[in-house]
Parts: sequence; structure tokens; C-alpha cells
Amino acid sequence: MKMSFRWYGEGDEVTLENIKQIPGMKGIVSAIYDIPVGEVWSETAIKKLVQSIEDKNLELTVIESVPVHEDIKLGRSTRDKWISNYKQTLRNLSNAGIEVVCYNFMPVFDWTRTNLHAPLPDGSNSLLFDAKSTNDVDLFNGEFILPGWDISYQEDELRSVVDQYKEISEKKLMNNLIYFLKEVIPVAEEENIVMAIHPDDPPWPIFGLPRVVTNLENVKNILSEVDSPNNGITFCTGSYGANPDINLIQFIKEVSERIHFVHARNIKRLGNGSFQETSHLSRDGEIDMVGVINTLIESGYNGPIRPDHGRMIWGETGRPGYGLYDRALGATYLNGIIDTVKSINNIR
Repeated sequence: MKMSFRWYGEGDEVTLENIKQIPGMKGIVSAIYDIPVGEVWSETAIKKLVQSIEDKNLELTVIESVPVHEDIKLGRSTRDKWISNYKQTLRNLSNAGIEVVCYNFMPVFDWTRTNLHAPLPDGSNSLLFDAKSTNDVDLFNGEFILPGWDISYQEDELRSVVDQYKEISEKKLMNNLIYFLKEVIPVAEEENIVMAIHPDDPPWPIFGLPRVVTNLENVKNILSEVDSPNNGITFCTGSYGANPDINLIQFIKEVSERIHFVHARNIKRLGNGSFQETSHLSRDGEIDMVGVINTLIESGYNGPIRPDHGRMIWGETGRPGYGLYDRALGATYLNGIIDTVKSINNIR
């Protein structure tokens, strides 16, 4: 597997110099963050990003993410314009040597947490989702934004787009996703790019908004409706693992050929849909990380993997979930599992 690390560009407090000192770390997962959603990413901007990473003897392994315009998710009459732009961005990424694009189809909000600094027993803090408190969240006070999001809205814009989703059922949202994929996957095939859709996080509807990338059944439908090896998924252990009814090992086995990217993180379920993120160790949460990695290797997966959200430890401050120290520990732990599994099975 290609061990990789999320980097938020030149303004990231975690620098490329920091990242390349993590043992076994060569890959970078990044994006261009100053281009409005839906606009074409220019070849110049893409090549600048690639060059900044390669100058540090690292490799841009995954683009995460190319955001999908809300008009596409809503199925508006303007969606074809934004899809055309998306196609051109894929072509430009391919010209720069990019092979994996992660994206999501979550309406309005990306991954959602209700506490960015929830304490853990060891004195660290991490991201927490309290299902009950989502009922008390004011979506329209201008303060509801999280550090991993690619987009935010002004209050009037947010009210408008949320209101429009009242007319969108899960079936309609799924149809809009399939429409999008039928348009972009042929371009991905031409350009040798694999598309890796990230699960909804958490994997169920929130704030009355529909969500469809939530379980194995829906994922298999997405993959079968656009049956191409270039149409695949990002397998996120923390997102899918938040639902106790999802068997991660079985999930991998059933869609292994279409997993193009892996997010590895651990969570502790707190009941009634609430959960908190923990260290990456299997013993600290619900995720059998050893079992997950072993199954991925057995299935032949050799693509990019990154340690996902980490705790804030040792007094570190910065972008919640995206500090250096705990994600570096996570990468080392994952590499240890990978090396052990490969050694036991005589895999090089």
C-alpha cells in the first residue's frame, strides 16, 4: 500500500518537511482550495501543487477532493454546465499525472461533528459526534463550519439550498449521483483516473437532509449502475464503522475490486448514533484495524491509504483532527500492521 498523508497546502501548519520525516511516508493527499466549487482547475494551478510536493521528494498520490457542485446534487437544469467543468478538471488532473480522485456527494455539509475538542481519558482531545446535540445546532448563525470542509455558505445562501433539499428524496439524490457518474466516468476511463466516492459521515441523514453513500447495499447499487473499474470508493473505516450494523470485513470482501483509496481511523461508539474518534489502535475503539488491513491485503489492495483524523496530543494545537503527532503515530501503527501481515504471508 502507498502510505499517504493529508496536507492542506502552503498554509497548513503541518508542513511537507514534517510529513516526510514520518517513517515510510511518501504520498501526499491534497487539493486546490482557493478555486470556487464547480470552476475548472487550471493545469497551471495543478502543476504548481504537484511541483511543490515533488520539490520535497514526495508524491501527490490522491486529490481529495474535487468538490461536486450543489446544482449537480440537486439535479438542477444547470448541472450539465458544472459537470462539463468537472470533466475538464479531470482531464487537467490526468495531464499532471494524477490517477486517484476522492470526492463525496453529501448534500450541503461535508463530514460533521458537534465537538472539535472533546476530552479523552488519556488527556488528549478529539472529534466527537453527539447525535442528540444536532437537534440544538443552529445551521444559520454563520458559525457552523468544520475544518475539513471545502465550502461554506452565507446565511441566506445556506437557507436557500437547505430549503431546496426538502424536495429531494434519497431516491432522487441517488438518481442525481448516477446521472453525474454516467457523465464523468467515461472521461475518467479515457484519462486513466479512478474515482473514489467517500461515504457520508456520519453514514445516515442529518438535519433533515438525505444521504445515500451510507451502506453496502447503496454502494453496490452505485457500482453496478455505472459498472466500470474506474467507478469506485474510498473505504473509510471511521465513517462506515460508525454504524454498528456494518461489517467492515464483509464490506471489503464484497467490493474489494472497486476500493481505490482507504481512510483508516478508529472510533468509539457511544450509543444512539453518537461516537468519538480515538487513536488508531484496534484496542482503543470499535474498528478491528488489524482485521481491516489483513483483509485489504488478502483482497490484493495495493493503493493509497492514509491515517485519517487524529487526536490532539502532547499539547499540539491546530486544525482539529489534522494535527501532526497522532496521525504520524497512526501511520507508523498502520505500517507495522502492513509489514507484519506481509511478512507472515510472504508477500513482498
